[in-house]
Amino acid sequence: MVSIVLVDDHFLVRDGIRSLLEDEEQYKVIGEASDGKEAISVIQSLKPDIVICDIRMPEMSGIETVEQLTSLKVTSKMIMLSMHDSDEYILQSINAGADGYLLKDASKEEFLKALSTVSKGDKYFSGDVSSILVRRLLKDENSISSKVDSDVANTTKSITVSSDHFDLTKRERQILKLAVSGMTNKDIATELDISKRTTEVHRFNLMKKMGVKNVLELSNKAREYGMIP
Repeated sequence: MVSIVLVDDHFLVRDGIRSLLEDEEQYKVIGEASDGKEAISVIQSLKPDIVICDIRMPEMSGIETVEQLTSLKVTSKMIMLSMHDSDEYILQSINAGADGYLLKDASKEEFLKALSTVSKGDKYFSGDVSSILVRRLLKDENSISSKVDSDVANTTKSITVSSDHFDLTKRERQILKLAVSGMTNKDIATELDISKRTTEVHRFNLMKKMGVKNVLELSNKAREYGMIP
């Protein structure tokens, strides 16, 4: 059975979700919270499989709540529930560590699909939300504002010609150099002044383009093509 904690400052919303799940034997609501601060205490105590969290709440927003739970290494899966499909809300939620983003006007079928998908360890985003993610996270690198130190910039120049074989973007070339040096996604994100989730997306694309599955294979292929010393 999948255990769930509901976090929303409106009782009627929590009551509605609880009622919706009453006939679903595989799901059980084990706790509720009316704001972010209360949610952190409840979630740490009950350790639910899934947290369904409203994005706009008093005291602490849903995004801040998920961000803090992520920093506390809480293993519960997090689904953001919102009336808003704006780019910024969605991207901030993902960067905070959310596993899903569902609009409040979703049908019961989509709601249950989101729960099933996330409970299996996958991500779930409403159709409109998915379109926004594709447009924003995988867009041309020239539109991403970043800070790169001179060492990374100079190294990038030295691997540009060889990396053209794999059609790598400027950002992917930067991440290649840092990844093979042993840096984690978190370290790379800090170095390039981008979010960890954005780093993960670019690293995934980099490894897919080069046809490798891990850092060792990435390093070996990069050396084979003269992309790194």
